[in-house]
Amino acid sequence: HALHRSTDAPENGYSGAMATLDVYNFPYLKKMEVSAAIVRVSNYQDEATKAGLNDIQAGWVIDPTTYGDSKTHFFVSWTADYYNKTGCFNLDCDGFVPVNGAPVTPGDTLEQANNQTKISFKIFKDKNDGDWWLYFGYDINNLNRVGFWPKNIFNRMVDHATRIRWAGYAQSYKGSSSPPMGNGQFPGKMSASFQNVMYVDTDGQPYPPPVWPAGLEVYASNTKCYQASIFEDNMFYYVGPGSCTS
Repeated sequence: HALHRSTDAPENGYSGAMATLDVYNFPYLKKMEVSAAIVRVSNYQDEATKAGLNDIQAGWVIDPTTYGDSKTHFFVSWTADYYNKTGCFNLDCDGFVPVNGAPVTPGDTLEQANNQTKISFKIFKDKNDGDWWLYFGYDINNLNRVGFWPKNIFNRMVDHATRIRWAGYAQSYKGSSSPPMGNGQFPGKMSASFQNVMYVDTDGQPYPPPVWPAGLEVYASNTKCYQASIFEDNMFYYVGPGSCTS
């Protein structure tokens, strides 16, 4: 992982998050290798053990094991118990409810222009129905409804979230070198980014995180392989060439 995450949640928790993501492709990824960029909205009973995890994720992923190809796909997921007995990816189980006329369907391939494109989306708990809604678009100023996670599929996230993450992610099977993350370069102006990194209120309106150190904290699981830059102007760079052995 290479990410920025919320610090201590406010008294009323968080209602949602949004971002604009650079989208890349690694056509040589093999089965049991994954590279992704994710926005996560979560609520834990115990964050250290992940007990009672209620979690919503959305973003792009390259995952040949799941999709049968090395293309870049838009995905969503959810769970109410750390994927023990509840939850799934995309539309593989009851949970996420797609709407007609949506600009994207979970699992769709994200086509690129000049080897790169940008997607924007937001996840937020709507004050009118209490459900967690997903909006998506290729233009940050033109986001449209994709679907929603009904509030009653959760137990801890009925009212609010306690942690938000904007994260790059890479994984490989045990004993092999990990794949690249982002666009495979270390953080810099030519590397992959999360832009328009915002919280979202129950009206669906974005607002910026407080400035550091009161705002977001940076984390990287192995800085030799993956890194995230400082958070500035509501964006950060994240990437890495991989090649760590799990």
